[in-house]
Amino acid sequence: MDLREYFKRIGFHVSCDKLDLATLNLIHRKHVMSIPFENLSIHCGERITMDLEVIFNKVVRSSRGGWCLENNSLFGWVLRQMGFNTTTLSSRVFNSFLNDFGPLDSHLINKVIIDGKAYITDVSFGVSSQVREPLELISGKEQPQAAGVFRLIDKGDMWVLEKTGRKPEVPNPEFATSSLVSRKQTKQIYCFTLEPRGVDHFVDKCHWLQTDPASLFTNKSICSLQTPTGFRALIGKTYSEVTFKPEEGVDVLDMRDISDDEIDEILMEKFNIKLQNKLKLMSNKSWYTL
Repeated sequence: MDLREYFKRIGFHVSCDKLDLATLNLIHRKHVMSIPFENLSIHCGERITMDLEVIFNKVVRSSRGGWCLENNSLFGWVLRQMGFNTTTLSSRVFNSFLNDFGPLDSHLINKVIIDGKAYITDVSFGVSSQVREPLELISGKEQPQAAGVFRLIDKGDMWVLEKTGRKPEVPNPEFATSSLVSRKQTKQIYCFTLEPRGVDHFVDKCHWLQTDPASLFTNKSICSLQTPTGFRALIGKTYSEVTFKPEEGVDVLDMRDISDDEIDEILMEKFNIKLQNKLKLMSNKSWYTL
């Protein structure tokens, strides 16, 4: 594994000698704009592993994306190789069906210390909940980004990440009542503690997420990528291009269903992904929204 290959993958051509916040922000932003959040391996007969070399070959050398256990593991390795003070953490994602945080401590994030200040990095949540730059670990501080205003809240026994977004505007009337459209402008995303985690903490979660019939990821095929003006997403057979319009207080969700014949073309043209195995798109009912 070579850092130069990763830097080429994300289009990072700046000197990485300075271990400062500006460098961290730039790498974080370039990662989410270049590498999709996706779980397509599950739906084309591939096994997802926590093996870092396998992840590197998939995401960097084969121009794929990955879910948090892949992308954030890779990102944590990159930061450590560069010399950043980096700690892996785990979190529990908010489930709107339960109206609570899920029971599985399965979402991997990283904490970075720069000049005595702590930041949370997360390059793999996707869609409108994706942060584009690290968030400073200060309770209650409003941290505006492209998708809305993010806040980290110290609850005493845990931290909570929440976001206030904008009103969705759906031009296609067929999707005006789609379950993929979130109507909540302020929502909780996940909770976490500051307890350091190793790879072993996630191995059983990785297996469960890709095999259990109750898992979100076995029920929905997901691929999303951030763009300069919003993001693109393929959820099941619904392809969406979302445009952030903060000056108007809305996000425009241009949504349409695609045919089987369009799948490969959409993946290549919109996400730069070419799969080696046959993909079966899945979209069973779940709590996932754009």
